[in-house]
Parts: sequence; structure tokens; C-alpha cells
Amino acid sequence: MANQPDPEFPSFSVLYDHLLTLPAPLLPPGKATSPTLTASISALSLHPTLETAFHILNNDLPSAHFLVRHMQSPPAYEGMFLHGILHRIEGDYDNARAWYGNVSESGVFKHTWPGGKGDAFNLISRVEILKKDGKGNKMELAKESLDEIKKVVEWCRRQFGDQRMEDASQVWVNPSEEHRKMGENMVSGGEGFRKF
Repeated sequence: MANQPDPEFPSFSVLYDHLLTLPAPLLPPGKATSPTLTASISALSLHPTLETAFHILNNDLPSAHFLVRHMQSPPAYEGMFLHGILHRIEGDYDNARAWYGNVSESGVFKHTWPGGKGDAFNLISRVEILKKDGKGNKMELAKESLDEIKKVVEWCRRQFGDQRMEDASQVWVNPSEEHRKMGENMVSGGEGFRKF
């Protein structure tokens, strides 16, 4: 039997509106803002990109990471972009830049960053300076972080809808042999700068 939506958060809109009242994801949180929301988010059985974004909004980075690992090569550009956002929030800035660079020509990235990759990289750099040196306007950066995520949610909702998706396996991407080997070498072969 499929999970039933939480009666307190029975729909995309009700849960999304609530998530937007939480502190914006910006710096490594240590734990989910509201651990009880993890089950509520999962119970909606949304498209995995929307579920990922909701977990990110709740600062539940392990749950978000679990989902994006199934969407880390084309044509899953939305999942790849969310993977970059996740790494930005985790404080893995070089990895975030790599993911942003990989999707910079995609529709979701252009929708979110109409000014281009330079604007997006500028946000990453300013968050990095805030984390490492304590310099910068934290409130302004939190607003920019939230705006970025909201634009990705808007794109994904338009592309995939907000209805239940009982079988998300159709969305998972099997990486090409080339991407599989590249990832394997990055993890165990000492190649590249990505850390998984």
C-alpha cells in the first residue's frame, strides 16, 4: 500500500507554503530543520526533483542526496542542478561549481539564472566567503539561496506537475558507460576534484 499524505500537509501547495516559512538553506545545517517533515515530504510521492527540492528546503540534505544520486547525468538536468545546489549548501563549493557548470546550458539553469553561469558562480563564491571568513550579508545571501530554489521548484512543477508519482523509477537515469567510469575514477581512482 502506498504512503498516504500527512493530513497536516495533504498537498504540494500546503507543504510548500509551510517549507517557505522555515529558515532558508544557505550553510551546512547539521540536521534537518524539522525532522518530522521528512516523512510528510516523502508521503506526497512527488516527482523526485520536487521531493529533492522539498528536502533541501527542510535542510534534510541526506534525503535530498539519496534522491539526486539517481539523477546525476543527462537528461536529468533538474536533478543535476539540485545536486549542485545541495553541494553549495553543504559547503562543497568546488563540487557545486562543477555541477552548475555541467547544467549551465539547460533550460532549468537558464530559467533560474538568466544572467548566466557567472551570476550563479558569484552566489557560490559569496556563500563560500561567508562560511570561511564570516564576511558578507547572511540575510541577503539566504534570500538569494531561497530564490534560486524557488525558481527550480517553479520550473520542475511546470515540467513535471505536482501530482503523485507512485513509480519514480521511470525518472532515474542510468549513466552512460563513460559517465559511470568517470564517476568511479573520481571516487576510487583519485581522478578529478569531485568528492562523493
